[in-house]
Amino acid sequence: MKKILVFTAIASSLLFAKSEMQTCKKCHPLIVEEFQNSMHKKSSFYDDEIHRAVWNKHPSKEKGDYSCAKCHAPHGTSEEEIQQGISCSTCHTIQNIEHHAQSDSNIYSKESKTFFSAEQGRESQKVTYKQESSFFGLNKTTVGSPYHDIDYTNEKFYTGQVCMGCHSHRQNSQGFTLCKTEESGAKHRENNCITCHMPKIKGSATTIRKTQKHAFHGFAGARHNPKMLAEHVGLDFEKTKNGFSIAVENKAPHDLLTHPLRTVELRVNLIRGGKTVPLKTNSFAKTIGYDNKPSMPWLANSVVSDTMIKADEKKIVAYDTALHSGDTLEVQLGYYIVSPEVLKDLNLDTQDELKKFTILKQRYFTIE
Repeated sequence: MKKILVFTAIASSLLFAKSEMQTCKKCHPLIVEEFQNSMHKKSSFYDDEIHRAVWNKHPSKEKGDYSCAKCHAPHGTSEEEIQQGISCSTCHTIQNIEHHAQSDSNIYSKESKTFFSAEQGRESQKVTYKQESSFFGLNKTTVGSPYHDIDYTNEKFYTGQVCMGCHSHRQNSQGFTLCKTEESGAKHRENNCITCHMPKIKGSATTIRKTQKHAFHGFAGARHNPKMLAEHVGLDFEKTKNGFSIAVENKAPHDLLTHPLRTVELRVNLIRGGKTVPLKTNSFAKTIGYDNKPSMPWLANSVVSDTMIKADEKKIVAYDTALHSGDTLEVQLGYYIVSPEVLKDLNLDTQDELKKFTILKQRYFTIE
């Protein structure tokens, strides 16, 4: 009987999550399609194999204390609630952000069926669904959504502050900061977390009121649609007396990659006379550890090394290879989702997809 009740509870919860998604899809088909493939939707350890591998090693797992749930599964800590991950209503009901030393927290609105959103020119509006008549009732129009009210007045949805409840910083139990996103990236309307990771793309945001563009809800990042972020990275070349140099510019207001498991690589190939010769590869990473030795995040108390490209930094990498007229340089800046050295520790080294090197930006320079 107990198993039947547990199964019923799980099924009921999953049906609720599916029902919410289906309801949203009626008016926001493009957005829901993007969201279903995003890492926000796949945020829990049920859908994210890397998160699951880390959680399997975490000492809190034996205690059943899924402390990651606050952001990765904010609907609760039971099995069925964790499986929901993040839903549409999770983000659109964030009213405020509460600041704490260990990590910030989302404060959710208690107003039923009221969602926050952002739209230029409507910053002072709160839209409630209603039907309006004109010409003695011959013409009828509707205002708003029949499923929820829309509040456009929350400034945090315009500056990117809405993201900071989960993405500002994270300390472990030792008080050591594992990762951090600078607050400066969530202060301005013109350039912030949302404008970079949710850029405007073609397609209407809703079927009720047609628009030319909508905010991308696949959430561009290292795990999904990284090409959208390529415009925030610069690659340049300069010939020098003893060889040449490559400049890598990070135009983002945070480290090029903020997660401590990631590794960035700069790869350069010299193409001469129809032959391709690989030159030295330069790696950029932030390694955390315990007493200056690499360790899992919950044990870390120090930064072992940090060569990651910082916010607004232009890093110059020198090469002592002499160049000839007609040579071509193929320059690639890319990354590993998980550093190859860490994959084995997480028992993920057999998964080809996770061993893949992803090219973020590529340029060719021909020597005259």
